[in-house]
Amino acid sequence: MCGRYNLIATGQQIRDHFSLPSLPAHNPDYNIPPGQNILAVVQTEDGSGRAVNLHWGLIPSWSKDRAISKHLINARAETLAEKPSFKQAYQHRRCLIPATGFFEWQSTQSGKQPYHIHQHDNALFAFAGLWEHWERDQETVYSCTIITTAANDKIAPIHNRMPVIIAAEYYDRWLDKKTKRIEMVDFLAADAYAAMQVTPIGTRINNPLHNDESCLR
Repeated sequence: MCGRYNLIATGQQIRDHFSLPSLPAHNPDYNIPPGQNILAVVQTEDGSGRAVNLHWGLIPSWSKDRAISKHLINARAETLAEKPSFKQAYQHRRCLIPATGFFEWQSTQSGKQPYHIHQHDNALFAFAGLWEHWERDQETVYSCTIITTAANDKIAPIHNRMPVIIAAEYYDRWLDKKTKRIEMVDFLAADAYAAMQVTPIGTRINNPLHNDESCLR
């Protein structure tokens, strides 16, 4: 799964990387947990990219209760086209979720060892995501989930799942609303993990209230 990540790039770096005209208010975030608003990139009607804030934890449009979101922070790539919670969003509402790293914990005899998975110099990349629009009793929530897949050889010693990373050359294709039938295998085939590094870090990251540079040490 992917249950914690970071986005420590500057606003200008994010705008440049994703070719965005503007950005919601942004501060570097070293420790992002589910249940809060996160930055995402969606496609507008004219085909351009737009940066928005989405609640991390998908709320399907048909759900009677937004509490379901805490169970839908991730979506399995293998069943996106089948699961009622995800299949409509998979066809019509795909998004990119900017990140500079994510965290996983490896079980050891002495406890759980956290790792920071990132690119050199904490360069920007993007998770594959889905987003939804939910309305009930005059309340409106725009939400999202991060897609995961089976871990590759680099991540498997730590965890059996990993977030799907969309290679930069496929950003437009992933977001394209005109493409209704889209195959995850095409995006998984691109080795977006080739440049990723796996770095052991201290347990300060365990507490989601900790949010500063020391989380990465």
